[in-house]
Amino acid sequence: NLVQLEGQKILRSKGILAFDNDDDRYVFQGVHMMLEGDHQRKWKDGEPRQSRLVFIGRELPEQEIRDGFERCIVS
Repeated sequence: NLVQLEGQKILRSKGILAFDNDDDRYVFQGVHMMLEGDHQRKWKDGEPRQSRLVFIGRELPEQEIRDGFERCIVS
């Protein structure tokens, strides 16, 4: 949804995602609306399983982006 709505404003994106019930880290990167990603490796013992995302862009709606990802969190 973010890329579809704001893709032209996103210059670069990258991150590591932790999916529920998935023992592998998912790594992605993108330029504008082109994204690619794949499972990288297993999470190491003791490594915090947390998603980390970075977006570089112009006039991105920061709070909307934060709120959107917060709705994806499984606790």
